[in-house]
Amino acid sequence: MPDRRHSAALFRSVVGRDAASIVDELRRVILDGAAPPGTQIPVADVAEMFGVSHIPVRECLKTLTAEGLVQHRPNSGYAVAQLTASELAEMYLVRATLESTAMSAAVLRATDTDRAHLAEVHETLQQALKFDDAQAYHRHSREFHMALSRPSRMLRLVHMLESAWNITEPVQLMVHVEPSQRMLLHDDHRVMLDAFLAGDAESLLSAAAVHNTRLDAAVESLPTDTGLVLGDR
Repeated sequence: MPDRRHSAALFRSVVGRDAASIVDELRRVILDGAAPPGTQIPVADVAEMFGVSHIPVRECLKTLTAEGLVQHRPNSGYAVAQLTASELAEMYLVRATLESTAMSAAVLRATDTDRAHLAEVHETLQQALKFDDAQAYHRHSREFHMALSRPSRMLRLVHMLESAWNITEPVQLMVHVEPSQRMLLHDDHRVMLDAFLAGDAESLLSAAAVHNTRLDAAVESLPTDTGLVLGDR
């Protein structure tokens, strides 16, 4: 686990002091990967930055804990959430299961606006790949997958999918895979896009299954000695 003093200093360095919303800013820092898993979130320092008491900061951290982005341990305080290797693999399985159900409905219910949005997000992925911007690729990958699912109009299921993404998000998987792996994953995205635009649910689910197999392999290859994931005990 990262050194407590070092990780607290890291968190202080990436929090925007002028942000209007404490919870939005803390969420941004975590989702952007600026504070990796295990990074301590010092309540007193955050309160000082925003000019508030400890109470609203703790309330914000409780919100983020409910979202799966933050963990709280007695005597240790708050930190960016960490998962064991097996827990992370399980959450990717949950994501894949929820997503396949949503996509099956989404591909049939999608409007021209939905299809245009998906194509636009795919173009942002293409640009991130072109400039080898791994963090941007990771961020837009989530947008791409959610754009495949939201047209299902299955609001509760999509909410559960978003929650599953939040739990896995601090790891920033796309940042830690090799560029060649990102290329293969992007090829999968292209096939998924084409199937979605064609309204071909069977091809979409087939491409998604291949994609998820690659993701599972990437999760399995993450080292447990870097603090990104914890070794199973």
